[in-house]
Amino acid sequence: DDQVGLLKRELSRAWSSLKLEEHRNRKLPMLSEANTVLEYDSLSEKSVKNIIQFLDQQELLTMKNYYEPALRAHKGQFVPKEKRNFFLITMHYDPRPLYSHFYHWFELAQMDLEPHTSEIRRAPLLYNIFDSRNEGMATAVEEIFMNAGLYDDNPRVREIVYILIAQRAARGLGSLYAHANQMTMEEAGKVHAEYTPRGWMKTEKALLKFEQHLYMRQPGYGTSYITGKYLIDEAMTEYARKMELTGQTFTIKHFLDRMNQIGSIPTSLAAWELNGAY
Repeated sequence: DDQVGLLKRELSRAWSSLKLEEHRNRKLPMLSEANTVLEYDSLSEKSVKNIIQFLDQQELLTMKNYYEPALRAHKGQFVPKEKRNFFLITMHYDPRPLYSHFYHWFELAQMDLEPHTSEIRRAPLLYNIFDSRNEGMATAVEEIFMNAGLYDDNPRVREIVYILIAQRAARGLGSLYAHANQMTMEEAGKVHAEYTPRGWMKTEKALLKFEQHLYMRQPGYGTSYITGKYLIDEAMTEYARKMELTGQTFTIKHFLDRMNQIGSIPTSLAAWELNGAY
């Protein structure tokens, strides 16, 4: 019930925020798509450089020399319009929202190249590390980077961020109902498709089937993007509050750096260490 409530709230927030964003941007040109290989390659290259430069210049986290290579490995490539699925649609308009989510590739590169000093935290955990901690952080930084000004050069891109959040909330909600045997997988897929804005989950059926099947086999994974984001928001709230109560200055850089130092462990445990509640 708690997860259903969180996902419904986030779905409503994403939709309402999208509509307000569209209103704010109503006098701006619509986003244009990359329609050729050259256009996509140029857009993706520009986007990689922009994100790396932005994170550094805005002092959002301590930069590592392996961040850019980790991001470049997932730049994607041009796909004809008629073959684009949901995520490819967003990337051909502007890949930065999804590249922001690729923060979890930074975290995996860190595990590989800067192993944690703790033997317990050094090796991959015995459960899917993407569940809650990594997917939650990756989803959280999409909005963190947006609110820090990543799209000030093109406010229309903010709309994509809210569409991504709505899609994940709808996807997770459908999977919850399926796991509870309140819906078939096909019915869960309809929730997923119908509540994703602009019909972007209806353009290519393979992704819809793949995701519903993936999350059906891994209970808790489909919801973890949104519930994990909630846990990150909660951890940041308590950390900011602790800083304020002790007369210290909160910085997002120190928060993200500390989370990276703590490592890829369940967010609740990371929050205990971060906020001194263990």
